[in-house]
Amino acid sequence: MRIRFPESFHWGAATAAYQIEGAWRDDGKGESIWDHFTHQPGKVKNGDTGDVACDSYHRVSEDIALLSAMNLTSYRFSISWPRIFASGDARLGAKPNPKGLDYYSRLVDELLSVGIRPFPTLYHWDLPQNLEYRGGWTHRDTAGRFVDYASAMMHALEDRVDNWTIFNEPGVFTALGYLIGTHAPGHRDVDAFLRAVHTVNLAQADAFRAMRAESSAAKIGSAFSMSPCEPYRDTDADVAAAERWHGMANLLFLEPALNGRYPDAFLHAPPYERMGIERDDMPRLAVPLDFLGINLYTRTLVTYNENDPLGLGIHANPVGMMGGDTGSKTDLGWEVWPDAIYDMIMRITRDYDTPIIEITENGCAYNDAPDSRGVIGDFRRIDYHRSYLEALGRAIEDGADIRGYHAWSLLDNFEWSEGFSQRFGLAWVDFPTAHRTLKESGRWYARVADENGFDT
Repeated sequence: MRIRFPESFHWGAATAAYQIEGAWRDDGKGESIWDHFTHQPGKVKNGDTGDVACDSYHRVSEDIALLSAMNLTSYRFSISWPRIFASGDARLGAKPNPKGLDYYSRLVDELLSVGIRPFPTLYHWDLPQNLEYRGGWTHRDTAGRFVDYASAMMHALEDRVDNWTIFNEPGVFTALGYLIGTHAPGHRDVDAFLRAVHTVNLAQADAFRAMRAESSAAKIGSAFSMSPCEPYRDTDADVAAAERWHGMANLLFLEPALNGRYPDAFLHAPPYERMGIERDDMPRLAVPLDFLGINLYTRTLVTYNENDPLGLGIHANPVGMMGGDTGSKTDLGWEVWPDAIYDMIMRITRDYDTPIIEITENGCAYNDAPDSRGVIGDFRRIDYHRSYLEALGRAIEDGADIRGYHAWSLLDNFEWSEGFSQRFGLAWVDFPTAHRTLKESGRWYARVADENGFDT
């Protein structure tokens, strides 16, 4: 059976600035919260940092050569806010850092020269540390600082960049950064999390309007981390719990943008008034995003838990919970469940009147190393992408409007709190030398992109 994709479908790969660029103090770049966080003992596995990472700041042409070798037509990368404004603040009369602007301008120009769509994300978690000292995303004023930065980037690149992502996974960076504390800036405070959620929703909407004012033609969206929430048992209590978690996990930054409201499930979470909502805020949240980015890796099983304040038992990686009815797992322990991408896409397609969707991330951590010939036979990664793409093809056949797929990730890179211990790349990176080698999965993906499909 042949799986085919629309003629205009974009085949791409994704990265993030802190995870690949390195050059953490070069050419006027300021300190980010991840620079600060990783330099504190015990925060990241093995004491790893992104100070050098994949050295992409100095090897951007090598990365574009990899994209071109894989026949890709879209590259989702992120822009480092502190590389553009070292302090994060443009309202003190600061001008964008010309060397930072030049780096991203050259990246865009090189991509266009080989026929690859530049697809930048404005915020992939590297808040300027100077703004964190003032409260970070818990401080409403950070939304205004972000809008200034977004406007500056749109002004600098809108003549060559047609597609923009505002935020990457706001649900993840607010929860892990302000509630759970395992990611930068490392806070564990319910009220800080609630305030950060609202500030980020304000920033998302205000940035969209500011960017639209700069360009009426640009396509502007955000990338949301999503996972279909399934009841563990066929009981009314588990079904209701799964629906509550869907609202909180998948819609917390989507409902405000598309409908100017917070999900019903969130209104019954820790007190609404602790979010810092002001009188005219709610209408301000609503903006007509041009596309929805979906980052998806696996499913979530949900049980009713009478001991939890919200009645929730969350099983994000449910390998082994249901006997033979479970997927295999990646080297990071995440369940491989291809139907997750179909189920999530179709739920969003039904509930939001068939929006334009970009798969902005999908991938897997497998740590296969080069063999004696230097070949990286990561065949489990090929199986993963093949199975998820087959499910994606079914979603397109069933009416979902999917415009592109971006494998996470182009390169093995700094994987946040996991450091360099987990490899998601289509290309192997030897971190001591930063040498890149295309894996067998990258060669397979190149054929899929070239043929716009594959045989099952």
